[in-house]
Amino acid sequence: MIPSKVGVEIRGVKKSFGAGHTRTEVLHGIDLDVPFGEILLLVGPSGSGKTTLLCLMAGLLDFDSGSISVFGTRLESLSAEAKTQLRADALGFVFQQFNLIPALTAQENAAVPLQVRGVHRTEALRRAGALLERVGLSPRMRARPADLSGGEQQRVAIARALVSEPRLLICDEPTAALDGETGSAVMTVLRETALREDRSIVVVTHDSRVFHFGDRIARMSDGRITSVEPVARNNSRN
Repeated sequence: MIPSKVGVEIRGVKKSFGAGHTRTEVLHGIDLDVPFGEILLLVGPSGSGKTTLLCLMAGLLDFDSGSISVFGTRLESLSAEAKTQLRADALGFVFQQFNLIPALTAQENAAVPLQVRGVHRTEALRRAGALLERVGLSPRMRARPADLSGGEQQRVAIARALVSEPRLLICDEPTAALDGETGSAVMTVLRETALREDRSIVVVTHDSRVFHFGDRIARMSDGRITSVEPVARNNSRN
């Protein structure tokens, strides 16, 4: 049972890197909610702190002060082992680097998270194949990463992130390597996943072509959230 309509709640979060004279504060008291059943787009210039904020949400980095609650659990109260377990159980990631395993086919790469969880290989491959079909890679399932274009590799990475049905999907520029049509196809898949009442998606993007797939846009500048606004509903989704 979901305790609230908010999947991620961030309050007063500050983050710095370095120490002494080299200390640089990159996040200055972030307040942000990520509701269930929504795609939240995080936009802003390079260096504004977007990727750092994603890493804090995922428990990949520790923050200096403030609080981050994920599914009602405060990250600052968790051990490193508990954060690792939370990521394994409930989070999915799509970063700019594809991080595919060179020796595996596209289908095998997409199936890896399920096999790590103990799902039988046959079932894992079936579910991975279904997702690859949805992102337009049905003819390329048996190709290895070296034989795929950058856009195709990104779609494999997205299928891999979605295959275990994460409650929180964290994406850093998921359409950066894709043409407009393929980017729209990928965002349609993400949209369909986000519409579940117990799931959320956060997407860092500079790609204005996909803004209309989001529900809200949070704008960042110089380590601060400057505005959070709903996406205009007169934009049609493809």
